[in-house]
Amino acid sequence: MKPAEAIRYNERSTVERVNGRLTDEFGGRFVRVKGDVKVMCHLMFGILALTADQLMRMIQ
Repeated sequence: MKPAEAIRYNERSTVERVNGRLTDEFGGRFVRVKGDVKVMCHLMFGILALTADQLMRMIQ
């Protein structure tokens, strides 16, 4: 791969790992609320929990 393609590939794989963890571990697969605002709130709480988990992993 060319250097620019390698950088894009690494960034894309990082984003896919975050999306996968959000979906599998932090409630992104099944959203049991209705309404745009409630769905956004549900997903943002998942992202908040994911961020806290990542920060705790960095500390240890």
